Amino acid sequence: MKKRNPDYYQQRNLNNLDRIDAMLDELPFFCEDFLRGVESRTSPLTRLNYCYDLRIFFDFLIKKKFRSKTVQDLTLEDLESLTDTDIEIFLSYLSNYRFGEKRLSCDEHAKARKLSTIRSLFKYFFNKGLIEVNNPSKVATPKIHEKEIIRLEDNEVSSIIDTAESGSGLSGHAKGYHEQTKVRDTAILTLFLGTGIRISELVGLDNESIDFSNNSFVVTRKGGNHAILYFSDEVAEALAAYFAKKEDDPKIPSDEHALFLSLQNRRITVRAVENLVKKYARIVSPLKKITPHKLRSTYGTALYRETGDIYIVADVLGHKDVNTTRKHYAAITEDNRRAVANKVKLHKPNDDD
Repeated sequence: MKKRNPDYYQQRNLNNLDRIDAMLDELPFFCEDFLRGVESRTSPLTRLNYCYDLRIFFDFLIKKKFRSKTVQDLTLEDLESLTDTDIEIFLSYLSNYRFGEKRLSCDEHAKARKLSTIRSLFKYFFNKGLIEVNNPSKVATPKIHEKEIIRLEDNEVSSIIDTAESGSGLSGHAKGYHEQTKVRDTAILTLFLGTGIRISELVGLDNESIDFSNNSFVVTRKGGNHAILYFSDEVAEALAAYFAKKEDDPKIPSDEHALFLSLQNRRITVRAVENLVKKYARIVSPLKKITPHKLRSTYGTALYRETGDIYIVADVLGHKDVNTTRKHYAAITEDNRRAVANKVKLHKPNDDD
Protein backbone atom coordinates (compact mmCIF):
# COMPACT_ATOMS: atom_id res chain seq x y z
CA MET A 1 0.00 0.00 0.00
CA LYS A 2 1.34 3.41 -0.94
CA LYS A 3 1.70 5.98 1.81
CA ARG A 4 -0.94 8.72 1.76
CA ASN A 5 0.14 12.30 1.18
CA PRO A 6 0.50 14.47 4.31
CA ASP A 7 -2.73 16.10 5.48
CA TYR A 8 -3.17 19.43 3.71
CA TYR A 9 -3.84 21.39 6.88
CA GLN A 10 -1.04 19.70 8.79
CA GLN A 11 1.39 20.52 5.99
CA ARG A 12 0.14 24.10 5.81
CA ASN A 13 0.69 24.51 9.56
CA LEU A 14 4.20 23.11 9.27
CA ASN A 15 5.00 25.51 6.44
CA ASN A 16 3.70 28.44 8.50
CA LEU A 17 5.78 27.35 11.50
CA ASP A 18 8.87 27.33 9.27
CA ARG A 19 8.03 30.88 8.13
CA ILE A 20 7.61 31.99 11.75
CA ASP A 21 11.01 30.56 12.68
CA ALA A 22 12.62 32.40 9.78
CA MET A 23 10.91 35.69 10.66
CA LEU A 24 11.99 35.60 14.31
CA ASP A 25 15.47 36.58 13.11
CA GLU A 26 13.96 39.90 11.95
CA LEU A 27 12.17 40.66 15.25
CA PRO A 28 13.29 41.63 18.78
CA PHE A 29 14.25 38.71 21.04
CA PHE A 30 11.16 39.02 23.24
CA CYS A 31 8.82 38.23 20.34
CA GLU A 32 9.70 34.56 20.62
CA ASP A 33 8.40 34.56 24.22
CA PHE A 34 5.20 36.28 23.09
CA LEU A 35 4.53 33.80 20.26
CA ARG A 36 5.19 30.87 22.57
CA GLY A 37 2.86 32.37 25.17
CA VAL A 38 -0.09 32.65 22.79
CA GLU A 39 0.55 29.34 21.01
CA SER A 40 -2.10 27.38 22.89
CA ARG A 41 -4.93 29.67 21.77
CA THR A 42 -3.84 30.67 18.27
CA SER A 43 -3.20 28.90 14.98
CA PRO A 44 0.17 29.00 13.21
CA LEU A 45 -1.43 31.23 10.56
CA THR A 46 -2.55 33.74 13.20
CA ARG A 47 0.94 33.82 14.71
CA LEU A 48 2.49 34.25 11.28
CA ASN A 49 0.24 37.25 10.70
CA TYR A 50 1.35 38.60 14.09
CA CYS A 51 4.92 38.39 12.80
CA TYR A 52 4.09 40.30 9.63
CA ASP A 53 2.35 43.04 11.62
CA LEU A 54 5.09 43.29 14.24
CA ARG A 55 7.79 43.46 11.60
CA ILE A 56 6.18 46.61 10.22
CA PHE A 57 5.64 48.04 13.72
CA PHE A 58 9.24 47.59 14.80
CA ASP A 59 10.52 48.90 11.47
CA PHE A 60 8.49 52.05 12.18
CA LEU A 61 9.97 52.34 15.69
CA ILE A 62 13.59 52.31 14.54
CA LYS A 63 12.81 54.83 11.78
CA LYS A 64 10.81 57.26 13.89
CA LYS A 65 11.48 56.62 17.58
CA PHE A 66 14.68 54.70 18.26
CA ARG A 67 16.84 55.83 15.36
CA SER A 68 20.12 54.70 16.91
CA LYS A 69 18.95 51.09 17.27
CA THR A 70 18.27 48.11 15.07
CA VAL A 71 15.11 46.06 15.41
CA GLN A 72 17.05 43.31 17.15
CA ASP A 73 18.33 45.82 19.73
CA LEU A 74 14.87 46.77 20.95
CA THR A 75 14.03 45.77 24.52
CA LEU A 76 10.98 45.48 26.73
CA GLU A 77 12.04 48.77 28.32
CA ASP A 78 11.71 50.40 24.90
CA LEU A 79 8.27 48.86 24.57
CA GLU A 80 7.29 50.16 27.99
CA SER A 81 8.38 53.69 27.07
CA LEU A 82 5.87 53.95 24.21
CA THR A 83 2.91 56.22 24.79
CA ASP A 84 -0.59 55.96 23.39
CA THR A 85 0.36 58.90 21.14
CA ASP A 86 3.22 56.85 19.68
CA ILE A 87 0.73 54.13 18.76
CA GLU A 88 -1.60 56.69 17.18
CA ILE A 89 1.32 58.08 15.16
CA PHE A 90 2.02 54.54 13.95
CA LEU A 91 -1.57 54.10 12.79
CA SER A 92 -1.32 57.39 10.88
CA TYR A 93 2.02 56.30 9.42
CA LEU A 94 0.34 53.21 7.97
CA SER A 95 -1.65 55.38 5.56
CA ASN A 96 1.49 55.90 3.46
CA TYR A 97 4.75 54.17 4.36
CA ARG A 98 7.77 52.38 2.98
CA PHE A 99 8.80 48.88 3.88
CA GLY A 100 11.97 47.82 2.15
CA GLU A 101 11.68 48.96 -1.46
CA LYS A 102 7.89 49.07 -1.47
CA ARG A 103 5.54 51.98 -0.96
CA LEU A 104 2.49 50.69 0.89
CA SER A 105 -0.73 51.86 2.52
CA CYS A 106 -3.21 50.27 4.90
CA ASP A 107 -6.96 50.69 4.91
CA GLU A 108 -8.97 50.84 8.12
CA HIS A 109 -9.28 47.06 8.31
CA ALA A 110 -5.52 46.55 8.06
CA LYS A 111 -4.88 49.28 10.63
CA ALA A 112 -7.36 47.69 13.03
CA ARG A 113 -5.66 44.31 12.65
CA LYS A 114 -2.21 45.75 13.33
CA LEU A 115 -3.50 47.59 16.39
CA SER A 116 -5.01 44.31 17.62
CA THR A 117 -1.63 42.60 17.21
CA ILE A 118 0.15 45.34 19.16
CA ARG A 119 -2.47 45.16 21.90
CA SER A 120 -1.95 41.40 22.15
CA LEU A 121 1.82 41.89 22.48
CA PHE A 122 1.52 44.51 25.22
CA LYS A 123 -1.22 42.63 27.05
CA TYR A 124 0.91 39.50 27.19
CA PHE A 125 3.92 41.21 28.77
CA PHE A 126 1.72 43.42 30.99
CA ASN A 127 -0.09 40.37 32.38
CA LYS A 128 3.27 38.70 32.96
CA GLY A 129 4.40 41.72 34.98
CA LEU A 130 7.30 42.36 32.60
CA ILE A 131 6.06 45.83 31.64
CA GLU A 132 4.13 48.22 33.87
CA VAL A 133 2.01 50.03 31.28
CA ASN A 134 -0.33 48.91 28.54
CA ASN A 135 -0.83 52.08 26.52
CA PRO A 136 -2.13 50.49 23.28
CA SER A 137 -5.28 49.59 25.24
CA LYS A 138 -6.02 53.34 25.40
CA VAL A 139 -5.96 53.75 21.62
CA ALA A 140 -9.31 53.69 19.85
CA THR A 141 -9.80 51.13 17.11
CA PRO A 142 -10.07 52.76 13.67
CA LYS A 143 -13.69 53.18 12.59
CA ILE A 144 -14.59 50.44 10.16
CA HIS A 145 -16.93 51.55 7.40
CA GLU A 146 -19.20 48.86 6.09
CA LYS A 147 -18.35 47.75 2.58
CA GLU A 148 -21.01 47.36 -0.05
CA ILE A 149 -22.13 43.76 -0.33
CA ILE A 150 -21.04 42.51 -3.75
CA ARG A 151 -22.62 39.29 -4.95
CA LEU A 152 -23.94 37.63 -8.06
CA GLU A 153 -27.61 37.95 -8.93
CA ASP A 154 -29.64 34.82 -9.69
CA ASN A 155 -29.21 35.13 -13.46
CA GLU A 156 -25.46 35.66 -13.01
CA VAL A 157 -25.19 32.52 -10.89
CA SER A 158 -26.66 30.48 -13.73
CA SER A 159 -24.48 32.28 -16.27
CA ILE A 160 -21.17 31.70 -14.53
CA ILE A 161 -21.81 27.96 -14.26
CA ASP A 162 -22.98 27.81 -17.90
CA THR A 163 -19.84 29.69 -18.94
CA ALA A 164 -17.61 27.23 -17.09
CA GLU A 165 -19.37 24.36 -18.87
CA SER A 166 -19.33 25.88 -22.36
CA GLY A 167 -16.25 28.10 -22.37
CA SER A 168 -18.26 30.80 -24.15
CA GLY A 169 -16.53 34.16 -24.01
CA LEU A 170 -13.10 32.82 -23.06
CA SER A 171 -10.00 34.08 -24.84
CA GLY A 172 -8.34 31.89 -27.42
CA HIS A 173 -5.56 31.04 -25.00
CA ALA A 174 -8.00 30.11 -22.22
CA LYS A 175 -10.09 28.00 -24.60
CA GLY A 176 -7.02 25.90 -25.27
CA TYR A 177 -7.13 24.60 -21.69
CA HIS A 178 -10.88 24.66 -21.22
CA GLU A 179 -11.55 21.15 -22.47
CA GLN A 180 -9.21 19.80 -19.80
CA THR A 181 -10.55 21.91 -16.95
CA LYS A 182 -14.25 22.54 -17.64
CA VAL A 183 -15.58 19.65 -15.53
CA ARG A 184 -13.31 20.58 -12.62
CA ASP A 185 -14.09 24.29 -12.90
CA THR A 186 -17.82 23.64 -13.04
CA ALA A 187 -17.58 21.49 -9.92
CA ILE A 188 -15.60 24.17 -8.07
CA LEU A 189 -18.01 26.98 -8.94
CA THR A 190 -21.03 24.81 -8.16
CA LEU A 191 -19.58 23.85 -4.78
CA PHE A 192 -18.86 27.48 -3.90
CA LEU A 193 -22.31 28.66 -4.95
CA GLY A 194 -24.15 25.67 -3.52
CA THR A 195 -22.55 25.46 -0.08
CA GLY A 196 -20.80 28.76 0.75
CA ILE A 197 -17.56 26.93 1.43
CA ARG A 198 -14.41 28.99 2.13
CA ILE A 199 -11.62 28.84 -0.41
CA SER A 200 -9.21 27.33 2.14
CA GLU A 201 -11.81 24.67 2.94
CA LEU A 202 -12.31 23.87 -0.74
CA VAL A 203 -8.60 23.59 -1.50
CA GLY A 204 -8.17 21.31 1.54
CA LEU A 205 -10.80 18.79 0.47
CA ASP A 206 -9.71 15.21 -0.21
CA ASN A 207 -11.51 12.55 -2.23
CA GLU A 208 -12.40 10.89 1.04
CA SER A 209 -14.09 14.08 2.28
CA ILE A 210 -17.10 13.50 0.02
CA ASP A 211 -19.95 11.14 0.93
CA PHE A 212 -22.43 10.75 -1.91
CA SER A 213 -24.63 8.39 0.09
CA ASN A 214 -26.10 11.33 1.99
CA ASN A 215 -24.77 14.29 -0.04
CA SER A 216 -22.37 15.49 2.63
CA PHE A 217 -18.72 16.37 3.03
CA VAL A 218 -16.31 17.12 5.86
CA VAL A 219 -14.49 20.46 5.99
CA THR A 220 -11.81 21.75 8.30
CA ARG A 221 -12.97 25.09 9.64
CA LYS A 222 -10.90 27.99 10.93
CA GLY A 223 -9.12 26.86 14.09
CA GLY A 224 -8.90 23.27 12.88
CA ASN A 225 -12.42 22.15 13.85
CA HIS A 226 -14.20 19.72 11.55
CA ALA A 227 -17.76 20.17 10.35
CA ILE A 228 -20.11 18.13 8.18
CA LEU A 229 -21.88 20.14 5.48
CA TYR A 230 -24.58 18.99 3.09
CA PHE A 231 -25.06 19.72 -0.58
CA SER A 232 -27.90 19.64 -3.07
CA ASP A 233 -28.45 17.22 -5.93
CA GLU A 234 -27.16 19.89 -8.33
CA VAL A 235 -23.86 20.01 -6.46
CA ALA A 236 -23.76 16.21 -6.26
CA GLU A 237 -24.18 15.97 -10.03
CA ALA A 238 -21.27 18.35 -10.69
CA LEU A 239 -19.02 16.57 -8.17
CA ALA A 240 -19.93 13.13 -9.54
CA ALA A 241 -19.02 14.25 -13.07
CA TYR A 242 -15.65 15.43 -11.82
CA PHE A 243 -15.00 12.19 -9.92
CA ALA A 244 -15.85 10.21 -13.06
CA LYS A 245 -13.43 12.27 -15.14
CA LYS A 246 -10.66 11.73 -12.59
CA GLU A 247 -11.26 7.98 -12.52
CA ASP A 248 -10.76 7.86 -16.29
CA ASP A 249 -7.50 9.82 -16.16
CA PRO A 250 -4.48 7.47 -15.96
CA LYS A 251 -2.09 10.39 -15.37
CA ILE A 252 -3.40 11.07 -11.86
CA PRO A 253 -1.08 9.40 -9.30
CA SER A 254 -2.82 6.70 -7.30
CA ASP A 255 -1.52 8.17 -4.04
CA GLU A 256 -2.88 11.68 -4.75
CA HIS A 257 -5.86 12.15 -2.41
CA ALA A 258 -6.56 15.84 -3.08
CA LEU A 259 -10.04 16.38 -4.51
CA PHE A 260 -9.35 19.33 -6.81
CA LEU A 261 -6.22 19.02 -8.90
CA SER A 262 -4.17 21.35 -11.06
CA LEU A 263 -3.18 20.52 -14.62
CA GLN A 264 0.00 19.11 -13.08
CA ASN A 265 -2.19 16.66 -11.13
CA ARG A 266 -1.28 18.14 -7.77
CA ARG A 267 -3.56 19.76 -5.20
CA ILE A 268 -4.88 22.98 -6.67
CA THR A 269 -3.65 26.17 -4.98
CA VAL A 270 -5.63 29.02 -3.50
CA ARG A 271 -4.18 31.35 -6.15
CA ALA A 272 -5.28 29.06 -8.99
CA VAL A 273 -8.84 28.92 -7.64
CA GLU A 274 -8.91 32.72 -7.30
CA ASN A 275 -7.77 33.06 -10.90
CA LEU A 276 -10.35 30.66 -12.32
CA VAL A 277 -13.18 32.42 -10.45
CA LYS A 278 -11.95 35.77 -11.80
CA LYS A 279 -11.70 34.34 -15.32
CA TYR A 280 -15.34 33.30 -15.52
CA ALA A 281 -16.73 36.18 -13.44
CA ARG A 282 -15.23 38.77 -15.79
CA ILE A 283 -17.32 37.31 -18.60
CA VAL A 284 -20.69 37.22 -16.82
CA SER A 285 -20.30 40.27 -14.58
CA PRO A 286 -17.50 42.53 -15.84
CA LEU A 287 -18.41 45.47 -13.58
CA LYS A 288 -18.22 43.47 -10.35
CA LYS A 289 -15.01 42.30 -8.74
CA ILE A 290 -16.06 38.74 -7.98
CA THR A 291 -13.79 36.61 -5.80
CA PRO A 292 -14.34 33.22 -4.12
CA HIS A 293 -15.44 35.11 -1.01
CA LYS A 294 -18.05 36.96 -3.08
CA LEU A 295 -19.38 33.57 -4.21
CA ARG A 296 -19.65 32.70 -0.51
CA SER A 297 -21.55 35.95 0.03
CA THR A 298 -23.83 35.03 -2.87
CA TYR A 299 -24.69 31.72 -1.21
CA GLY A 300 -25.12 33.30 2.22
CA THR A 301 -27.50 35.90 0.81
CA ALA A 302 -29.53 33.28 -1.06
CA LEU A 303 -29.76 31.08 2.03
CA TYR A 304 -30.88 34.02 4.17
CA ARG A 305 -33.52 34.93 1.60
CA GLU A 306 -34.87 31.39 1.59
CA THR A 307 -34.81 30.76 5.35
CA GLY A 308 -34.95 34.18 6.98
CA ASP A 309 -32.96 32.55 9.78
CA ILE A 310 -29.65 34.28 10.50
CA TYR A 311 -28.63 31.54 12.93
CA ILE A 312 -28.89 28.81 10.30
CA VAL A 313 -26.84 30.93 7.90
CA ALA A 314 -24.19 31.51 10.62
CA ASP A 315 -24.00 27.79 11.38
CA VAL A 316 -23.71 26.69 7.75
CA LEU A 317 -21.08 29.32 6.97
CA GLY A 318 -19.10 28.53 10.11
CA HIS A 319 -19.34 31.97 11.71
CA LYS A 320 -18.57 31.82 15.43
CA ASP A 321 -20.37 35.12 16.02
CA VAL A 322 -23.82 35.59 14.52
CA ASN A 323 -23.14 39.34 14.38
CA THR A 324 -20.59 38.62 11.66
CA THR A 325 -23.35 36.96 9.66
CA ARG A 326 -25.85 39.69 10.38
CA LYS A 327 -23.39 42.37 9.28
CA HIS A 328 -22.79 40.70 5.93
CA TYR A 329 -26.10 39.19 5.00
CA ALA A 330 -28.78 41.19 6.75
CA ALA A 331 -27.93 43.86 4.17
CA ILE A 332 -30.44 42.16 1.91
CA THR A 333 -33.13 43.90 3.94
CA GLU A 334 -32.62 46.48 1.19
CA ASP A 335 -34.55 44.05 -1.01
CA ASN A 336 -37.36 44.08 1.52
CA ARG A 337 -37.35 47.88 1.62
CA ARG A 338 -37.65 47.97 -2.15
CA ALA A 339 -40.46 45.42 -2.10
CA VAL A 340 -42.61 47.47 0.29
CA ALA A 341 -41.95 50.82 -1.39
CA ASN A 342 -45.37 50.82 -3.07
CA LYS A 343 -47.35 49.36 -0.21
CA VAL A 344 -48.29 52.71 1.32
CA LYS A 345 -50.67 54.64 -0.93
CA LEU A 346 -50.83 58.43 -0.64
CA HIS A 347 -54.05 58.78 -2.63
CA LYS A 348 -56.74 56.46 -1.36
CA PRO A 349 -59.29 55.21 -3.88
CA ASN A 350 -62.56 57.13 -3.66
CA ASP A 351 -65.26 54.80 -2.46
CA ASP A 352 -67.86 56.88 -4.33
CA ASP A 353 -66.16 56.46 -7.69
